[in-house]
Amino acid sequence: MDSEHMLARLDALEARFNELTRLLGDPDIAQDYEKVAEYAKERADLEEKVSPYHRYKQIEAERAAAGDMLEDADEEIREMAREELTQLETEQELLEQHLRQLLVPKDPRDERNVIVEIRAGAGGDEAGLFAADLLRMYTRYAERQGGWKTELISENRTGIGGFKEVVFTVLGKGVYSRLKYESGVHRVQRVPVTESSGRIHTSTVTVAVLPEVDDVEIHIDSKDLEIDTYGSSGPGGQHMQKNETAIRITHKPTGMVVTCESERSQTQNRLRAMSVLRARLYEMEQAKQDAEIDEARRSQVGTGERSEKVRTYNYPQNRVTDHRVGVNSYNLPVVMDGDIDEFIDALTLDEQTRRLTMMEA
Repeated sequence: MDSEHMLARLDALEARFNELTRLLGDPDIAQDYEKVAEYAKERADLEEKVSPYHRYKQIEAERAAAGDMLEDADEEIREMAREELTQLETEQELLEQHLRQLLVPKDPRDERNVIVEIRAGAGGDEAGLFAADLLRMYTRYAERQGGWKTELISENRTGIGGFKEVVFTVLGKGVYSRLKYESGVHRVQRVPVTESSGRIHTSTVTVAVLPEVDDVEIHIDSKDLEIDTYGSSGPGGQHMQKNETAIRITHKPTGMVVTCESERSQTQNRLRAMSVLRARLYEMEQAKQDAEIDEARRSQVGTGERSEKVRTYNYPQNRVTDHRVGVNSYNLPVVMDGDIDEFIDALTLDEQTRRLTMMEA
């Protein structure tokens, strides 16, 4: 993205920010609480970009003023202007890099809470013990964030204090944006407590980090419905008045057909049929989401083989290596106590760089 394109985008965002500020001050809109909440959230999101852009434009003005000072007859004033220009250019360069990063599209799931699934892979009991170590690492990381909470969903323990599987949620602001990089195979190299000969073993644990799926809200467009009425075949025989109280609803996009003739009134049958239709469509959507989650889980965790790894925890060498970005930490106990920001920051920067490259391509 060249500077001209970047500034054009920022101008558009600033215009929208100003429009939202105006709308939030409109007395008519103030009565619509849903609109106010929607506009306030959008404005808060834009402020992250607009505020540094204001400073960027302020620097432009300051540079122009310092440039005028270079024409002054006084050498001391010219020297001050040169120093100021150097400082302003450095600040503007850094600010431009920051603004470029802010313009990289975010993952819309970044603010969501997550479900973390940790499973022992290759390595038997030792893998189960390391699964317990990772659970503690993530729990401690959440505690360090101040405001995040962890809640256990399910666990399948081994007999010696480990886990075959443990599933928990992490709740808080921007949880997925930080923990999404933890998905994959984590490899541990150490002497197991169960090993009498003192040999180093290699074991693996798989981690899947899945963003929470919002409650599915089923909106049914009336244009998508074909509604037929027909005479009920209920009790009453040939002497019963054949009012068309029964309802058949066809949902055209899916071909789903729902009928109801259990009630005496057409309105009641219609309400019940719509209730059934909503329930079926919800179930269909839920099954689709479950399939997507299963696919995400498979792509994230691989098979758990020792050769597939995102990070290695080498206890004899006191080293933790993230293989995706080549970052090493030589303070393994601190990492296992939840200090993993060094890896997450490097992975975040790597993703931002790749996204920026794609935007500029």
